[in-house]
Amino acid sequence: MAAGSTIYKAQLSIADMDRNYYETHEITIAQHPSETDERLMIRLVAFALNASDRLVITKGIGGDDEPELWEKNYGGEVELWIDLAQVDEKRLRKACGRSERVIVYTYNLKSASAWWKQNGTTFSRFKNLSVIHLTTEGIETLCERTMRIQCNISDSELSFHSDRGDVVITQEVWM
Repeated sequence: MAAGSTIYKAQLSIADMDRNYYETHEITIAQHPSETDERLMIRLVAFALNASDRLVITKGIGGDDEPELWEKNYGGEVELWIDLAQVDEKRLRKACGRSERVIVYTYNLKSASAWWKQNGTTFSRFKNLSVIHLTTEGIETLCERTMRIQCNISDSELSFHSDRGDVVITQEVWM
């Protein structure tokens, strides 16, 4: 955790009808001083979309050897590596070599589209990589130091509900 990080607590109740996964997770998440509220919430979205009893939110920004989230098996091998935004080829090559599955979630359409246009062909050689663009307009409005969020997932559409409002997140699979 970086000096000056802000600690957030989230109670995330997930009802994922697509995977028949229904669980409540108590999550502690550190926000790096350079991280926006939107990006912090995107980490919670990525958690909700892939939730399991072994999925862990890591250090985030500043963790060069770790993704944003990962799931390891009981032997310590990485089964799922999740990164956010526009990841460089070197990092993706490393991730794809270390993990059974790699997912990159993008969320800023303008910069993500430019990144994808420049790198999509190169990334197609990574057979265990998925790239998914999230439309998350207004997600930062739900961010507060202590959060209670109800998450519903159905037909690949995710919605977050809290006392501060409701936000619908859509996914577009790019690869």
